[in-house]
Amino acid sequence: MSHNVNTYTLGDRQVKRLGYGAMQLAGPGVFGPPADEQRALQVLRDAVAAGVNHIDTSDFYGPHVTNQLIKQSLHPYHEDLVIVTKVGARRDSKGGWLPAFSPEDLTQAVEDNLRNLGLEVMEVVNLRSMLDVHAPAEGSLEPQVEAMIKLKERGLVKHIGLSNVTAKQVSDAQKMTPIACVQNLYNLANRQDEALVDQLAAQGIPYVPFFPLGGFSPLQSEQLTEVAQALHATTLQVALAWLLQRSPNILLIPGTSSPEHLKQNLASGELVLSPEVVQRLNSIA
Repeated sequence: MSHNVNTYTLGDRQVKRLGYGAMQLAGPGVFGPPADEQRALQVLRDAVAAGVNHIDTSDFYGPHVTNQLIKQSLHPYHEDLVIVTKVGARRDSKGGWLPAFSPEDLTQAVEDNLRNLGLEVMEVVNLRSMLDVHAPAEGSLEPQVEAMIKLKERGLVKHIGLSNVTAKQVSDAQKMTPIACVQNLYNLANRQDEALVDQLAAQGIPYVPFFPLGGFSPLQSEQLTEVAQALHATTLQVALAWLLQRSPNILLIPGTSSPEHLKQNLASGELVLSPEVVQRLNSIA
């Protein structure tokens, strides 16, 4: 299947490779309401007006905050818009992240997402592994994947994705059901998923990296800053452009609560990195 360099297939939909992640629209620590609700609603409207048709969210952002903002600003949704959510976690009263990983929890979470977004069916739901809250950890996800398959059979979910998972968990899940995408930590400084990105690309499956600037050492940031200055771009634009050039199956979901930053992030699609620049950036890891 040939892909336009700017789009890729997610489930059975064509989405632009530069999407938008709603996480940062909630309050500090992804908890509570935004400082400026009107601005948050504006960013969502601006994203869609700029052609973004892939929005990443979750009912545990806020909790409920980002989904309610999406519904308030964009519902009824344009038929072209693909909203992707994730399940597997919940928040305590202080904003801590806890597993909500039983089949009952997952069912409840999908129903909550549908209600808060004002949807009848979720296009894609990512099952976020909570075997370790902070990083992928080996272990069976069979009961959780089974629960997702049941939700698919009930017609509440069209496609199942995975998040915070190992390559083994991806292939184990694929023996049970088609996997529509994988959402993991991957960026210039964190390349543990190098082989997985390529493996999924060969299967025509999107890989959705989060934290494009997460986990850089000061030294790495310095190198990135020098490259960005030479290109008259921001460090985030360079990091996003590198990801877009890394593999055609990479879909980006940079988040921001600023209309100005949104414009900058979307402009990273125009930034072409020469082979020399790519080589220099590759040495960062």
